[in-house]
This record gives sequence, C-alpha cells and structure tokens, in this order.
Amino acid sequence: MSRLLILTSKLGYQTRSFAEAARALGIEVVFGSDRCGQLEDPWSDGAIALRFDQPEEAARHIVKQSLVRPVDGLIALGDRPLATAAYAAAALGIAYNSPQAVENCRSKLRQREILRDAGLPVPGFFSFRLDKKLERILPRVQFPCVIKPLSLSGSRGVIRADDPEQARAATERVRGILAAAGEPADASLLLESYLPGAEVAIEGLLRGGRLEVLAVFDKPDPLEGPYFEETLYVTPSRLPTAVLAEVESVTARAARALGLREGPIHAELRVDDERVSVLELAARSIGGLCSRALRFGAGVSLEQVILRHALGLGLEDLARESTASGVMMIPIPGAGVLRAVEGQAQARAVEGIGGLEITIARGRPVVPLPDGDRYLGFMFARAASADAVERCLRAAHGRLRIRIEPHAPEPVSAR
Repeated sequence: MSRLLILTSKLGYQTRSFAEAARALGIEVVFGSDRCGQLEDPWSDGAIALRFDQPEEAARHIVKQSLVRPVDGLIALGDRPLATAAYAAAALGIAYNSPQAVENCRSKLRQREILRDAGLPVPGFFSFRLDKKLERILPRVQFPCVIKPLSLSGSRGVIRADDPEQARAATERVRGILAAAGEPADASLLLESYLPGAEVAIEGLLRGGRLEVLAVFDKPDPLEGPYFEETLYVTPSRLPTAVLAEVESVTARAARALGLREGPIHAELRVDDERVSVLELAARSIGGLCSRALRFGAGVSLEQVILRHALGLGLEDLARESTASGVMMIPIPGAGVLRAVEGQAQARAVEGIGGLEITIARGRPVVPLPDGDRYLGFMFARAASADAVERCLRAAHGRLRIRIEPHAPEPVSAR
C-alpha cells in the first residue's frame, strides 16, 4: 500500500476531503500539522507535529520520521505548509516544486516582480510599509487602485480606492484587519492599479513542467470593488475560444516564470476584451469545498487526481465531465452571530442543485469580507449548460433566509 504525507494547518473540510479520497484509493495517510493537538481519530492518528513557520527545521523532522515510517509522496493543503513540503520533498527525493519556486508564489510582491520581469501582463504595483506616512506615497498612486496585504489570502483585506480619501480609509481598515490577524504593525501592503474586465479562475496540474488545464471557471458576479468577495464559479467558461487559448497560454507562461514544475495550481486572471492579465497564481489546488464542483473521467474527484499524481500513479483521463457545473460560495451578508439559515430544503429542491452545506454552526460569530476570512457555506449545481448552472445557483440562493443577530453595542459606562 502506498503511503502519502499530507501537510495541513487547517483541520476542516478540505483536509477531510483529501483523507476520504485517499481511503477510496486505498492509500495510507500520514498527517503533518502545526495544530496536531486538535487532530482526532479516525483519520489523523499518528500525526507529525510540525512548525510551518520554520520550514527547513520542519522538513528535517519529516525526514527523521520517514526513517521509521517512509512515505511515497506528499502534498500540502493551503499556503502555510508549502515551503515545508518543498524542503521535505527535496530531501526525500520526491518530485515536487523547489523551495524557491514555492516562495516565489507565496510572496505576492515577489510574484508580481517575477511575472513583470518575464513580460507577462500584470497590474502596475509597488509596496509600502504601514509605519510609513501614506501622504508620501500618494503622489505615486494612479487611481483607481487596489490596496492589499502581502500576508493574507482569500480576498481578506483587499480594498479598491478611487481617490486619496478612499485610499486613506482603506489603509486604516487594512491596518485593523492585519492587527486582528496578529500581523506586525509595520507590515507591508501592496498597492496595485485596478484592472477592469471579467475574472476567471484556472485549475490546473503540472507534470514535469507541462500544464494540463483541468477547468476554467467564469466568475459571473462582477468583481469591481470596493471589496472582492468571490461568490460564483461556473465551468466550462463562456469566453470565446481564442480568449480561452490566451488564458491557458498566459497561465502556463506564469507557472514557468515562477519555476513551478509539479502538482496542482490555482490561478486568477482578468480578461479585458482580448487582454489577459495575471492576478495571482498559487502552487496549490482550489480551496474550501469548491473542488466538489469538478469531476473527471468516470466520476474521479479533483482530490483523487492530485493524490494519484503525488504518488506517480496512472492518470489516464483528465478530461472534465461533459456536464456543466458550478459552486456558490455563500456570502455572509452582515456581521454578528448566526442564528439560522432557513429555506435550505427549498434551495435543495431547485432543479440542478446537487448539494448545499452550511459550514458555520449556529450561534457562531460571522464576519463578512474584507474583514472576515470565511464563507457561510457552499452550494453546488450541475446542468446542461453554464448558463443553466448559474441560473439554478442564483435561484437556490434566493430561497435562503439568513438570520444574523448583530452584535450588541458596547455598554456606555456611567460618569
């Protein structure tokens, strides 16, 4: 039986999806985590305790453990474990991306610099530290612009500003978001020119440096700001054939420029007429439960594709199923405490809806983007066309009634 190491810092639904895929393939799993004290049976027994903020030391620990319990391959879930996976793979002789390539992707600023220097279309950009006076950099800014943290992901803290006043407000808001995330007060921000156009996402697999595009997702809801909360992913894309070819070509060139050669990638691009620009490329698969929108060959999941590649097993049919599909990341409409999500049965009854999962428990606090980092849940659909998928997801969402109790205001002390 093949044995696979899965490195993960989050012990939620994505980790469980990969564990279930491994069981279905008859693969033994060893987990490595920086939150191993929270790991629970039955799928995480014997996890390796690691510090992903010390990737080289964590990799040495993995190598030591492998002397007792050898592994045949490894994968990393999310961004935090990627560097550890790269160092460990290099030491163990496992095909994977180099540590430098992974770091090129993890640093938003470094990624921008590499892609620009490679001649790829990217937004104009520069970085600045929060402890510097904003007034000194405002003369360099071309509006509209987008301000984003270098250290966060998932559109958290990403804000559009159309003038200097909005830029000041956005910077202060991002300052608060970073403080809440435990980031230092002198953290750097990335300031980019705003690119108009539609946005698409690419899910791909690199094998020996060659990109195989698994799916191109349209994002039908306009992502124009001031915040950039993703909601709908629908595939196949409805872009013209020539534009799709350029999307795939630009993604492949970006992966090569960053030095990536093996494993899953997830890329975000902007399309303005025929101009395709790279927003971001990550050396990992799509996050959350979004992978459930994809099936390949005879019902093979994305997780199974990634696991088979990691272990060097056969990948005969990577063609996505012919049926159109999509996912809605259910947005949080306001901050407070989640009391109920009503209308779920009515939403599931919409023709084409194949699943609905609320991932925040009742009674838990909820925070919308750009301050928060979670969605309320995920809803999935399959239909004869991408248009039909989009219609049924919107119809089902319209049947949900989300009840959030706003946080009570702080009491005013008597004088």
